[in-house]
Amino acid sequence: MQFQVHALDARQQVVALSLEAASEPVARALAEARGLNVFSVKRSGWTLRLRAPSAFKSSLFSVELMSLLGAGLNLVEAMQTLAEKQNHEILSGIQGALQRGEPFSQALAAFPQHFSPLYVATVKSAERSGNIKEALGRYISHQEELERVRKKVVSASIYPAILVAVGTLVLGFLVLYVVPRFASVYEDMAGKLPFFSQLLLAWGSFIGKHALMVLSAFILALGATLFGFSRPAFRAWLGRKLWQLPALGERMKTYQLARLYRTAGMLMRAGIPALRALEMVDGLLAIHLRGNLARARRLIGEGHAMSTAFVETGLATPVAARMMRVGERSGDMGRMLGEIARFHDDETARFIDWFTRAFEPVLMAVLGLAVGAVVVLMYMPIFELAGSIQ
Repeated sequence: MQFQVHALDARQQVVALSLEAASEPVARALAEARGLNVFSVKRSGWTLRLRAPSAFKSSLFSVELMSLLGAGLNLVEAMQTLAEKQNHEILSGIQGALQRGEPFSQALAAFPQHFSPLYVATVKSAERSGNIKEALGRYISHQEELERVRKKVVSASIYPAILVAVGTLVLGFLVLYVVPRFASVYEDMAGKLPFFSQLLLAWGSFIGKHALMVLSAFILALGATLFGFSRPAFRAWLGRKLWQLPALGERMKTYQLARLYRTAGMLMRAGIPALRALEMVDGLLAIHLRGNLARARRLIGEGHAMSTAFVETGLATPVAARMMRVGERSGDMGRMLGEIARFHDDETARFIDWFTRAFEPVLMAVLGLAVGAVVVLMYMPIFELAGSIQ
């Protein structure tokens, strides 16, 4: 929305400017952040917005702020620079909070949709030592490592997903549209058809006569599936079943545990106690592992070593358990958890490369055989007829 703002500048002259903001208080704050003494804010008439407002990216904000702090600017000067570079209400809000004397972490916590509790906790722990730049560097490195593995998984899934989607569409077209029409053509010679062709054409005949019922059943099944995925209990059950698959389930668990180790290690290196760090990373785990983490926290609170608690609750791989014991002896568990996460992330990346190279040809062969089988079964009667003519 557009707002017309009238204010006094530093020379006590009246100035008028037009600002785009989400609300009147935000427009007032934007003007005051420029050093103006606002005395009037009015909403402008409706205007056609030619472009959408730029989205705020916390990762880019962190990189730019760390660069400015590394160049020698203090926190207030760096925020003023960023606010002048990009006229965004979040930057202006943070700058205004700093000028009012609020801690940086408190200013960030006012925007929870852009700064996660992990981000705020990392900055808050760094405020004790005054080294915000180092905290931002740790968080950026943490996010880059998480994104590296996530992008590896996503990029490896794109081609198989396209194959499955295209294959499903082709099979659906054949079975739901082509086969019913062939069934009507072969209806008079059903007894002379090969057995599997009879089964396929019987299915096509059923689809042709009960299309509305089949469509309704498909919509109900799709709705039930979407409803199930919206329920935490169903997702937890599905996760447990997937993790029971040989080889694949173990890798999925390792990927989840690596995220746990990396984030908990970052928080512990920032000076956050182990129990508090494990409580903050609870949301990163799959639903059916959160109970295990709660039991591990309880054991640690009772005086057990972290390695022992993680082993007893199934949250430690053999490699992680041994490296945790080394970290407990050295007294640097935060760094050791980061090393464990890096080891498992590299292991996961190697598995993804191997699985992609092995799975894609198998998937293409299965889809090709499925489509080919349907086509051959449909044309088998024609082949039989041609043979009888000869």
